[in-house]
This record gives sequence, structure tokens and C-alpha cells, in this order.
Amino acid sequence: MYARSTYEVETVLAAGAGDHGAVDELVRSHLQLVYNIAGRAMNGHPDVDDVVQETMARVVTGVSGLRDPRSFRSWLVAITMNQVRDWRRATATTPAALDEALGMADAGADFAGLTVTRLGLSGQRKETAEAGRWLDDDDREVLALWWLEVADELTRPELAAGLDLNEKHAAVRVQRVKQRLESARAVVRALSAQSRCAGLAYVADGWNGTPSPLWRKRLSRHVRECQTCTDQLSDLIPADRLLAGLGLVAIPAGVAAGLLELARTAAVPALKGGLIAKGKVAAGAAGSSLAVKPIAIAAVSTALIAGGAVVVQNLRPEPPPTRAAPLIATSAPASSPRPTRPSPKPKPTPTPTPTPTKRRPVSLYGRTIDTADQAPPRNRRPAPLPRRAAGTLAIGGKHGYSRYGGAPQMTHRGDYITITGKGYLEVRWGILYRSRIGDFRPATWTGLKGKLFHVASGGGRRMDDEQAPGVTWMGAPEVGFVRLPRGQQQMWQNEFYYLDGRVTIHNNESGTDLDLSVAPRTWDEVWKDISTGVDPAKGIVRYGLTRDTGDDRAPVPQYVTRARPADPAKVPQRSRV
Repeated sequence: MYARSTYEVETVLAAGAGDHGAVDELVRSHLQLVYNIAGRAMNGHPDVDDVVQETMARVVTGVSGLRDPRSFRSWLVAITMNQVRDWRRATATTPAALDEALGMADAGADFAGLTVTRLGLSGQRKETAEAGRWLDDDDREVLALWWLEVADELTRPELAAGLDLNEKHAAVRVQRVKQRLESARAVVRALSAQSRCAGLAYVADGWNGTPSPLWRKRLSRHVRECQTCTDQLSDLIPADRLLAGLGLVAIPAGVAAGLLELARTAAVPALKGGLIAKGKVAAGAAGSSLAVKPIAIAAVSTALIAGGAVVVQNLRPEPPPTRAAPLIATSAPASSPRPTRPSPKPKPTPTPTPTPTKRRPVSLYGRTIDTADQAPPRNRRPAPLPRRAAGTLAIGGKHGYSRYGGAPQMTHRGDYITITGKGYLEVRWGILYRSRIGDFRPATWTGLKGKLFHVASGGGRRMDDEQAPGVTWMGAPEVGFVRLPRGQQQMWQNEFYYLDGRVTIHNNESGTDLDLSVAPRTWDEVWKDISTGVDPAKGIVRYGLTRDTGDDRAPVPQYVTRARPADPAKVPQRSRV
């Protein structure tokens, strides 16, 4: 997970000073995280929307009193979990809570089912999500945070803050829940077997089919002691490997719009009454639609669309039992926002009212997000490369020039290159690990106007290929190896992109010494690069890889944003495009 950025700290400070735009940004960028924490901890109860709403209301009104802006996310997670616990205490005696405690709630309407449906889970990932139904309330709270930690959305200190524990005690709680989750996974696997064990069927006699902690203990005892049942568990993959890289479940767009409106007003009245009442009245005062329920069961869009920004969901394929890198995966398509038509204002004279102008929605593209992928076989030729219309590219910025060919080159942290126009461009990676090695900060793309696609990878090698026994272009045993951020796609020597618009690429080096060259290329030059056969004498150890799908589903870079953050080194992966 990327570290807290200077940009985020500045946003928190601005929000605390009363900047409504900064408040809006904080709500927009953290709403989905809060929704996922509350949704999983509350098992998708229809009151999830109220808890999310109340949490964000407290964030809006309390950010000005936050002493350390660097602790914003820990503070946010703690507020979310406190609201979940307040809700649980407030509803402990209601009929709905009693029904859930007795196993009478609709199992198909919980957050596990929503996770399976909206993230398209299958196989062992689906089993893991379903296993969460067998945990009790306290364990679900821990699972909600640990799931997001493994998915690289939370850090361990943030998890500990949510549990109101120190990191050591939080680790103990997490370990216990992991054991119970594995026990529940074994039960789910045994119950779903095509030919259920006769002994298990005997033990399950009298079970009404609804998962519960009590029946998990009873059934898991049999599964542990039964050879027939344990034989079915031999290929189970550890849950942390299964959950790594999973995207967040998308929040309904209507709820997002209401909360953003609440943030823009930045005025939540201090009302008396219970948790749920306060949230609904406050939302109503802000003109939101948050009181509409149940959002956990309603149709959920595959992307959060608000203010012209689109959060694209990412899902890696399920890892195989053997050690292997996951393959490239595509995320679910997301719908584009509808254009809005402003209401014409009546005029006192009979002059005809002018026709209102429609705002063009921001088009969604690049629905495939670059993820950690597996290198193709060395002798596999690249797929055909679609040919896109090209014009000219203009290059400017703060940079030097490469000694090899004179291409614009960024050699220092803070160097940047701005590219404008339409056409193909090459980014060539130079990792000078023998000069300096340390933390790796990916290059980032900011201020995007238009479209940017990652169309191919080449240069005759991936940077982690061996150039000598034990030595790669990422390091050597005597000096160490560059380690990429979790989830970062392994670079190839040459990465090729297609731009139609304007964008700036930044060198954010910190530790590892990097040189980045950027140069316009023609389609023919790209194809020649990736289609050149293996020639070890020239350092070409594999064919290149075509990534362009020929349409707007081609990949976009992991670190790309239309914003111009104060610190481009901290643009998060899978950011808005």
C-alpha cells in the first residue's frame, strides 16, 4: 500500500481550514473504503448506509479538530468501527437483530453475497467470502479490517486503530480470526462437496441451513476428524493469498452523490437522538438521498461515478495452489454517467428561451487496469498490434537528454516530461542498481486530458529477466534487488503507450537510481520492437507483449490521474482516470 502522501496531508489540512473542495475530495476518496468496512462488519445489514452516512458526517464536522493530519486514515477507520459498534448496541434488542442472531436473516442479502456478485468471485475466493457468514459479530469486525489490509487498502497501524488495540494485540486478534475463517472455509468446502460425507450429513441433522458460529464449531469438529472431509481440503490456498489484490465492492452511485452533497455543504447540524436518526436528518438537511434503503441489497453500480470521476474496480485472477504469478485480469465494465440538462430560467419577456447546453460526460475508457502479471513464454510471438490513428507529439518539461539517441530523459527526482498530441510513445526504463538501490517509487502520470493507453511492452526483456546467472536488470546478489510496490506490474525495458491529449510523466525516484527516457514512436517502430525474435547475443531474451485490445478496453497505466497533486510521487495505484 502506498504511504500517506504529502498531497493527502495537505488535503486534510485544507479541509480542516474550511476548504469545501478539500472536504469533498476527502469524502470522495475515502467513501468506498468506509462502505466496505461497515458493510462487511455489519454483514450487509440494511442500516449500512446510515452508518456510512453518520461516519462521513462525523468526519466532515471533526476534521478541523484532528491534531495530526498524517493520522487521518487511522482516525477515519476508528470512527467507522465506533459507529458500527454504536449501531450494534443500539439495535441489539430490535426484532431484526434478534432474527439475525437466530439465523433467520436472508443469507443471500448479506455482504458476502454482494462481494461474490459484484467482484465476480468464483472458486476458492467465493468460498472464502461465504466462510465469513459463519463468524460471529466480533470476528466479522476483525475480518472486515484484515480483508482490507490483505487487499492492500489498509495498513496494520490503521487496522489496529480500528480495533482500538496496539499492533501486537491486534495481530493476536487477527490470527485468531484467520484460524476461525480457515475452519469455516473447511466447513463450506465439505458442505458443498458433490457427494457429501455421510458422517457430516448425520452431524448436520437438525441444521436449518443458515451459517452460524455454533454450527461452525459443530461441523468443523467432524471435518477435522473425518478423513473423507479432510481429503477435500488438500488444495486450499491460504486466505491472504486469495484476498490479495481484490478490489473494493462498489458503493451505489446514489449514495455517493448524497454524501458528496453533504460534504459540499460542510454543515451537519448537531442534533439530539440516536445514531440512525441523526444520520438521516443530517442527510436530509443536506439534500441527499441517503435515507433510501437498503443499499446493500439494491442494484450496485460497478463504479463510483461522482463529480466526473470514475473509480475502476480491479480483480486479479485466483492464484493457483503452486507458486505462480497471477495473470492479467479485466474488471467489470462500468456505466458512464448520464449528461445533465440544466432547467431553463423563464424570462419576463416573450423572447424565446435559449436551448440549454448538455454537459458532455467524462467517457470511461481503459476498463482493464494493469496488474501484476506473468511473463509469457520467451518464444511466444506477440498478438497483432492494432493500429491507432497518429499525428504528432510535442514534448516539454523539466528534463535532460539521453546520451543514446538524444531522447528526452529524466534522471533526477522531480524531473518531468509533458507530452501533448496524438500518437505512440516509448518509455524506456534504466535502473542503475549498481549506483544506488533502495525504495522504488513508480513513475506517475498526472494532469491527464484525453486518453492514455498502455499498448505494448518490449525491449527484448522484462526487467526481472536474467542477463547473467542470478543477475537481472533489477539487481544482483552482491548489491540486492529492486522490490516493486505491492501490486505493481513488472516493467519491461521498453513500455509503449498511445496518447490522445495531454499528460505529464514524473520521475519520483527515491532510493533506487532511475533514468527514464521518453520518445515519440511510430506504429511500425513499436511493432518492430515487440516482434523481433529472441537473440541472446543482442540481449533480446523474449518477444514483446501486445496489450492493446483495439478499443477503449485497452489498459491504462496503474498510476494515472486527471488531477495535479502537490506530490506526484504519491499517486495511488488504480487511481481515477
